[in-house]
Amino acid sequence: MFHQIWAALLYLYGILLNSIYQCPEYSQLTTQGVDGKEFPEPHLGRWYFIAGAAPTKEELVTFDPVDNIVFNMAADSAPKQLQLRATIRTKNGLCVPRRWIYHLTEGSTDLRTEGRPDMKTKLFSSSCPGGIMLKETGQGYQRFLLYNRLPHPPENCVEEFRSLTSCLDSKAFLLTPRNQEACELSSN
Repeated sequence: MFHQIWAALLYLYGILLNSIYQCPEYSQLTTQGVDGKEFPEPHLGRWYFIAGAAPTKEELVTFDPVDNIVFNMAADSAPKQLQLRATIRTKNGLCVPRRWIYHLTEGSTDLRTEGRPDMKTKLFSSSCPGGIMLKETGQGYQRFLLYNRLPHPPENCVEEFRSLTSCLDSKAFLLTPRNQEACELSSN
């Protein structure tokens, strides 16, 4: 009898705890158009990749050789498109340039990556100054990525991201070392 009462009390305590502690909400950014009216101008420009989180380590393995990544997001000359250029500094010191085209989705906050029809990217705000969070989903993976205007944002920004993504069932976490100087972004 005592064990049944104890189990019931623990069960009720768990329900109470779950009702008090809820995952924080994260608000989506608008991604319609790039004329400055619908796509927030502050989200164009230079970004540094800070951290990633995913349900499994396999979904983050692509970032294992990375020391740091610097990105530039700009409006494309074609309507409803964004250009994303990046230079990846590997842990062995190499600089690897990359380039993507994002297509804005009408009536949605989804970004579609050219040449990757299975990949979907959503932008989210971050309470961290100068921060933004992306959620990438594709065939067999889902991951959250933290970017900031600064290569070394305040530690509490990283901890907040880790806490939020943990609450969203991301068990694996990766923090880029950022020990080396970022590579220069190419202009083409």
